Amino acid sequence: MTEPEEPARPLAGLDNPFQRLVESVHDYAIFLLDADGRVASWNPGAERLKGYAAHEILGKHFSIFYPEEAKARGWPQQELVMAAAQGRFEDEGLRVRKDWTTFWANVVITAIKDRDGTLRGFAKITRDLTERRRQEELLRQSEARFRTLVDAVKDYAIFMLDPEGRVVSWNSGAERINGYSRDEILGRHFSLLYPEEGRQRRWPEQELETAARTGRFEDEGLRVRKDGTTFRANVVLTAIRDADGTLQGFAKVTRDLTDRRRVEALEKAEKQTNEFLAMLAHELRNPLAPIRNALHLLTRKPTTDPTELWVRDVLQRQTVQMTRLVDDLLDVSRITRSTVALSRARVDLRRSIREAADASAQWIQSRGHELVIELPEEPLETEADPVRLSQVIQNLLHNAAKFTPNGGRIVVRAGRSGEHVTFSVEDTGIGMSPELVRTAFELFKQGQQSIDRPEGGLGVGLTLVERLVTLHGGSIEAASEGPGQGSKFSVRLPAYAGSEPAEADAEGADEGSARRLRIVIVDDNADAANALRYLLENEGHEIRVATNGPAGLAAAREFRPEALLLDIGLPELNGYEIARQVRADSKLPRMTIIAITGYGQPQDRARTAAAGFDHHLTKPVEFSALRRLLRAVASQPLASPGG
Repeated sequence: MTEPEEPARPLAGLDNPFQRLVESVHDYAIFLLDADGRVASWNPGAERLKGYAAHEILGKHFSIFYPEEAKARGWPQQELVMAAAQGRFEDEGLRVRKDWTTFWANVVITAIKDRDGTLRGFAKITRDLTERRRQEELLRQSEARFRTLVDAVKDYAIFMLDPEGRVVSWNSGAERINGYSRDEILGRHFSLLYPEEGRQRRWPEQELETAARTGRFEDEGLRVRKDGTTFRANVVLTAIRDADGTLQGFAKVTRDLTDRRRVEALEKAEKQTNEFLAMLAHELRNPLAPIRNALHLLTRKPTTDPTELWVRDVLQRQTVQMTRLVDDLLDVSRITRSTVALSRARVDLRRSIREAADASAQWIQSRGHELVIELPEEPLETEADPVRLSQVIQNLLHNAAKFTPNGGRIVVRAGRSGEHVTFSVEDTGIGMSPELVRTAFELFKQGQQSIDRPEGGLGVGLTLVERLVTLHGGSIEAASEGPGQGSKFSVRLPAYAGSEPAEADAEGADEGSARRLRIVIVDDNADAANALRYLLENEGHEIRVATNGPAGLAAAREFRPEALLLDIGLPELNGYEIARQVRADSKLPRMTIIAITGYGQPQDRARTAAAGFDHHLTKPVEFSALRRLLRAVASQPLASPGG
């Protein structure tokens, strides 16, 4: 379109008292057009918005402010036609500045006519909406992102209700949890998500009333899925109001508590299991302690009676087996809960193998097995917990002996491979099927036991071995050529790379004489207390026994022992309180307090240490371990009161 170039013709009669007001406006472009659309006046706001000075724009057609696309379809002229016909025209769209930049504008064109209706021209007001448009776009994008976010949430049902409770939005989490698709639920009342009993007592409506009154409502209860199944849910209902406070609807968030309840149930069951195992261990260890001590006394009595010797051997083996089962069961429980802490030291693997073989000798010899140990001359040092490492080797030897027929052969080999020390336990026993090789270390997993192999055990020994080896940063493998072909278990442990001195050899620590000690034993199990008494009296010590808490505390104060052997679960006054009172009594000499108890979990040891105990031994106590502690006490000078 060719723009007219002739001078603008002033619109007569348009001068009025508001001219100066128009000239003072800078935020709006306010100008006049003649009947053909040429610019006839120009205010400062027009100059600021559009970039033209008055002398540059007066007389030019107003289509200069429109994009080429709009001019090509004749839109400026159509605006004038509609304004002339209707008296007024309003529009929003892109407009062009002098520098060819565009902006979003709101325009109002008003037709100006004289008294007889003759069109004289137009008044045009333009407002720059760029900033408002930008804010609206940001809001739109924010809303779109929010809708996308809400719709992407699958763990929570998030949806909107109108004021009457009908569903007006539905996210993917709502579809997953409740089972309804968006098309199936929109427009329906949310009460269909409630059990029949809840609907009959109008609970959904009460929720809406409470949320509308207080702004928010939260509840836990049963909800119903599309397929009729129920689940326990946590629901939060929030009232939504406009700026005037008018209720617009409700936002509802529903969380399925099924998994949480399942986890809580599992945690509760685990806690109960742990408490049961701890109590079971305590109750089993209490009778084991006097049995073991009584057997220890019997072994000191010379006899040539073959029947008596056989009885001793049977009782000794079965007591060791019972103790091992209790310890293994508790150790697996601790390891699976990650509550086992290793006391690492520099250890020579060869020594651990010898000690484990000595500890297992009676079990192996009772079956007539040949035990072969092949160790290198050079040390095989690793950083390990000596007690746990010995436990690993003993369990493997025990496993080999148990599943090897009488007269079989067990071979232990050790060596070094690169940055690892290795050892293996190989037997000529019943072997394993390929399936059992794959599952050998699974908890409670065992091969099928034939009718002539009744000693199946609990199936925890190898699981314990695998977990302990893994805790040490090592690995273990099981291998077998098949049933009847024997088995082999190979262990790899990281070789020691530090500089600390190796663990001192404790052999011979029990040798030599020690002075006589005054000792008080406090245990409500009279058999356990007296068996331990006889053992210690045979060692030459002077003993007092008490079977309840008050008597034990009195004995400690009257006899003033150098060692106090305390059970924990005592009647009337428990071992913790006795230890505290002894430590608080400045008139008593400093005595060594040793816990001898069926409670052996880490928290039990921490509690005895906090109460003032020096040592914690778990029933049934290895007498050699107690002897070593007492020899250490005997090697110390006598303590004075309060020392």
